[in-house]
Amino acid sequence: MWLCDSSIGRKVVMSLTGLALILFLTFHASMNLVALFSAEGYNMICEFLGANWYAVAATLGLAALAVIHILYAFWLTMQNYRARGKDRYDVTDKPAKVEWASQNMLALGVVIVLGLLLHLFNFWYNMMFAELLEQPKMGGLHATDGYGYIAQTFGNPVYAVLYIIWLGALWFHLTHGFWSAVQTLGWNGKVWFCRWHVISMVYSTVLVLMFLVVVLKFALCGSCC
Repeated sequence: MWLCDSSIGRKVVMSLTGLALILFLTFHASMNLVALFSAEGYNMICEFLGANWYAVAATLGLAALAVIHILYAFWLTMQNYRARGKDRYDVTDKPAKVEWASQNMLALGVVIVLGLLLHLFNFWYNMMFAELLEQPKMGGLHATDGYGYIAQTFGNPVYAVLYIIWLGALWFHLTHGFWSAVQTLGWNGKVWFCRWHVISMVYSTVLVLMFLVVVLKFALCGSCC
């Protein structure tokens, strides 16, 4: 199948899964903003997205997208590494037009995966997984008390700093990944080449700021209104 056998096919898979994950991040960030205004409202969302069949199905789908995206990223990186052969040992100047994020996507991806594992432990494990095991207070709070878990997690300065580092890596990854995905799918063209670059920068910046403002709010003033 060309999606697996060709380099272009693998890049298409990377692009489609990446864009799908960006859509999920947009939903997640929008949901988190509710916590800035209403603890009750945010907990209602958490209860609605608890261990229900549709939430579990969506979680499995997201997990599949993430795994495919990560595996294809390593696959393409190793393919490019082998293709360079002995040239990879040559000392070359950094191309002027190549962005830093473009040259460090794998390293950024590793940081993002590590942050994702931390995030899954702090929230998914203590919330949805706790409900699935019928132990709704596994993490000390009730599994549907998403507001409490946000306040507890980001109120810890160590976690707050780790999340800020994670969001920084996510921003660099998204600014290049978004634009690269659009290019791979052939949506750029001569007119839209620079436009999509600007759109990816703006969209990624706003998206990461939506997450960051929640972290900073609870890190600086906890659950205060």
